Amino acid sequence: QVHLVESGGGLVQAGNSLRLSCAASGRPFSTYAVGWFRQAPGKERAFVAGISRGGGAPVYADSVEGRFFISRDNTDNTVSLQMDDLRPEDTGVYYCAARPLILAGVEAKDYIYWGQGTQVTVFS
Repeated sequence: QVHLVESGGGLVQAGNSLRLSCAASGRPFSTYAVGWFRQAPGKERAFVAGISRGGGAPVYADSVEGRFFISRDNTDNTVSLQMDDLRPEDTGVYYCAARPLILAGVEAKDYIYWGQGTQVTVFS
C-alpha cells in the first residue's frame, strides 16, 4: 500500500504561482506512476498532469500545458506540481494519485491510491 499526502495549496491572486507536493510512504514509490487531479465544486475530478514512475514522459491537460510542470524525486519519495500563471479556473481541490504502472494515465478510475487533497483557490 502507498500512503499519499499533499501539501502546498493556498489562496493566491491570478497570475501568481504555487508549488504542490505529494509525499509518499509505504511501498517503493519508484514502482508507481503518479497523476495530479483536481476537482472544482460541482464538477467531476479531472486530470491535470502525470509523470511516469521513472520521472519521464510527463503529460498535461490542455488547460494547463505550458503553465504547470510536474516532477518527481524518487530518492525523496515526492512528486511536485509547479503551477505558474494561475487562473481562477484553476481553483479546486488538488489530489495526487498513484498506480503501479510505468506510465501515468488520464483517467481517475485507473489510479489505486489517493491522497486527501489540498485546496487551491485563485482569485482575480
